[in-house]
Amino acid sequence: MGFKKINKAEVRARKHRSVRKKIRGTSERPRLFVFRSADNIYAQLVDDVNDKTITGASTLSAGLKAEAGKAEGKIAKAKLVGKAIAEKAKELKIEKVIFDRGGYLYHGRVKALADAAREGGLKF
Repeated sequence: MGFKKINKAEVRARKHRSVRKKIRGTSERPRLFVFRSADNIYAQLVDDVNDKTITGASTLSAGLKAEAGKAEGKIAKAKLVGKAIAEKAKELKIEKVIFDRGGYLYHGRVKALADAAREGGLKF
């Protein structure tokens, strides 16, 4: 009789699949998807109807890499990515999105990215 070891990645993936059953992005209102790794954070606007990624931003993007390198801490980097994705959405005339936290808890870097995107003009 043994105990099953809990794998955090599997738990997050299960939560994300559960959420994805309920939300779908369209070209008018795309899904703002967030993924975070140990060092970086990524955000994408996805049109699920046409299976297309509209645009994306991350701490590794060409325009943000230098700024993210100077930023103090991961939350500051997440705020930069949130502002960048909001600016890209504005250029594409997208105002409303559906927020997909990717199975992560809504706090820390995920919350910082969402708040910065809201400040940048996105509504969700």
